[in-house]
Amino acid sequence: MLIDFFYTLRAARLPVSVREYLTLLEALRAGVIGPSVDEFYHLARITLVKDEAHFDKFDQAFAAYFQGVELLTDFGQEIPLDWLKKVLEKELSPEEKAAIEALGWDELMKTLAKRLEEQKERHEGGNKWIGTGGTSPFGHGGYNPRGIRIGGPGRQRSAVKVWDKREFADYDDSREIGTRNIKVALRRLRRFAREGSDLELALDDTIRATAANAGMLDIQMVPERHNKVKVLLLMDVGGTMDDHVAQVEELFSAAKSEFKHLEFYYFHNCVYDFLWKENRRRYNEKTPTWDVLRKYNKDWRLIFVGDATMSPYEILQRGGSVEYNNDEAGAEWLQRLTHAFPKFVWINPEPTAVWEYRQSVAIVQRLMQQRMFPLTLAGLEGAMRMLSK
Repeated sequence: MLIDFFYTLRAARLPVSVREYLTLLEALRAGVIGPSVDEFYHLARITLVKDEAHFDKFDQAFAAYFQGVELLTDFGQEIPLDWLKKVLEKELSPEEKAAIEALGWDELMKTLAKRLEEQKERHEGGNKWIGTGGTSPFGHGGYNPRGIRIGGPGRQRSAVKVWDKREFADYDDSREIGTRNIKVALRRLRRFAREGSDLELALDDTIRATAANAGMLDIQMVPERHNKVKVLLLMDVGGTMDDHVAQVEELFSAAKSEFKHLEFYYFHNCVYDFLWKENRRRYNEKTPTWDVLRKYNKDWRLIFVGDATMSPYEILQRGGSVEYNNDEAGAEWLQRLTHAFPKFVWINPEPTAVWEYRQSVAIVQRLMQQRMFPLTLAGLEGAMRMLSK
């Protein structure tokens, strides 16, 4: 079994050696971990991967090889209903109603508790038990627009809550730009000033100084010109944004190249009371959103990057986040940010043709005062013009 796992890692172009593989086997023989897929994952990563840059490849190869092996949830563990509880005020769209007759929230919670108590084994398909596939409002990989995903990566992207700790990868700011169009568009947001030490030749001043010095060369230097515009970039990561990684990486790389004063943070789906700088440390190294509001003044241009595709409850309700019980609605944080930074825009990588079919996009557009632009050349130019006013 582990020989095939070793070859799977090699096929994913991970630099895993035979010596490291033997180290993993020795650790298993010594019984350093219990019979747990999660524990084996951490042991394998420690012994086989020596560079953090390869963690993402390892995660993908591990998931591909062990897909379906792990239990979806610990049926002996009590799920905190208070953590999950929130009021569902909005009705489903006609399309969702036509797809399935979903349970109400209170009934959903009661049924979930009952199923966890009754179910003793893994289940595949169907519309009742907690498992994979099917149309049960619980489990993962199936379809229910008002369901609760328990474990696994999900499929329909419509769960109200996600009972699963997910790992996201940072956007790569060193990615090469396939076209100069993004950089050209960002250059519309320019306010040049000469700052720093004297690095550039001032040709006109040198000519004047040399002439005044009876022809003896008198070189004059000036500080290099820099774009003095300050940009605060808040980027959505994970979930539906996985479909847009390449586009956002190109935008991120271009922004770091064009703006000397650039600060960035990540969020997931909607901004709440904390942000983070590195996705692998987002559970341990959080930055309170209040600190961001206090640290940067109104001279900073605020740019949100995200597809705004989520459950409307994630924006409008307390406790609406899919990952934790947020005390304040995401809409309140968005309004605080746009009030603190009067020059702001939202850049959406989703095609504009689908915006009207997504309720959450319409909500975010209203909160952004219709300052939402597509991640296209024309959209970026429009966004930069808006920020330049």
